[in-house]
Amino acid sequence: MTIPISANNNVNVSFLDALFSATSAVCVTGLAVIDIGDSFNIFGRTVMALLIQVGGLGFASVGVGFFLLTRKKVSFKDRLLIKEALNLNSLKGIIKLVKSILIMTLCFEGIGTVLSFIVFSKDYPPLKALGISVFHAVSSFNNAGFDILGNFQNLIPYANNVLLNLTTCGLIIFGGLGFFVIKEIIQKRSFKKFSLHTKIVITMTIGLLSIGTILIKYTEDISWLGAFFFSTSARTAGFTTHAMGTFTNATLFVIIMLMFIGASPGSTGGGIKTTTTFTLFQSAYSIATNKHCSAFKRKIPNDVVMKAFVITLLAGVVVCVDTLLLSSIEPDYTFMQILFEVVSAFGTVGLSTGITPELSEASKIILILTMFIGRLGPLTIATIWSFKPMSSVSYSEETITIG
Repeated sequence: MTIPISANNNVNVSFLDALFSATSAVCVTGLAVIDIGDSFNIFGRTVMALLIQVGGLGFASVGVGFFLLTRKKVSFKDRLLIKEALNLNSLKGIIKLVKSILIMTLCFEGIGTVLSFIVFSKDYPPLKALGISVFHAVSSFNNAGFDILGNFQNLIPYANNVLLNLTTCGLIIFGGLGFFVIKEIIQKRSFKKFSLHTKIVITMTIGLLSIGTILIKYTEDISWLGAFFFSTSARTAGFTTHAMGTFTNATLFVIIMLMFIGASPGSTGGGIKTTTTFTLFQSAYSIATNKHCSAFKRKIPNDVVMKAFVITLLAGVVVCVDTLLLSSIEPDYTFMQILFEVVSAFGTVGLSTGITPELSEASKIILILTMFIGRLGPLTIATIWSFKPMSSVSYSEETITIG
């Protein structure tokens, strides 16, 4: 990204800014310290689009796609790598699954490109409109939130364009559901036949979109279309149709909560995930009512409940530590601006109140690390730290007072 062939004439992109942009693309975050449209030429934008695609699909899926295109045999070692990367329980049908993921991605992005082109072709020459449409579709489905319209304007000029708003929201929602959920919806087509995972993902997605839309509309003077767009985008996409710097603290706090929860497991989005949030609330309810933690007439395993609490705890620690560090480094910005920026980076969202380009080098490095942690996922960190074989040493039990 730092080589001259990537940048526009008379534009000098520093190494740190290039690293920040590349990290934001691979982690499908969308935070930007430089404007992608103004800074990079066609080659640079293509590289950004490829990084977004690889980051959204995962290196394992892209690698298998390359093997399939070149008709090379996928080794057993590669299959094991894919199994771990996609968090699967077995190797059965793994290549077929990856094929369906790649086809699914091409279909959604293809439809998104066509619908976006209808809008952008009215304001740009055909070839440029096509380029913008392809980039927008890739960025939307992979929940990246980058745009190449220039001048840090994102989708603000199209705030009232119903087709582009709904197209973008549709790509974000399906990208955030997860490939396994989409595949199950297509195959089974009945809520009763869905797995518990899919039922929870669909229920939480509809619930968060509805509650988010109502709260944003209540706390901010924008249209219902704008409120729905932000409720959708806040859960890891990062597109914006209004200047975030003008929003009230109440609206920013609502968006922070949505960003922290994020999308669903196995998707292109980040956050602690919808299933984790559902498990937390459901387990709290079960403890309060002295019942088993269950949903849709199915019991949720205790180890899943434990993982949900560990993931949320670690995510909270990361957000708190980074907010403290940035608050000490950037005393000129308000606490809400700093917290918003950190949660946006951790949730791989990309929304900002406008302070990202003005941050110091130390703050940018902290956000780079935060984006990596957010993309790797608290589950990965928790697995390394906590889920090891249980020690054979046992101690006598003694109660403590809680609450």
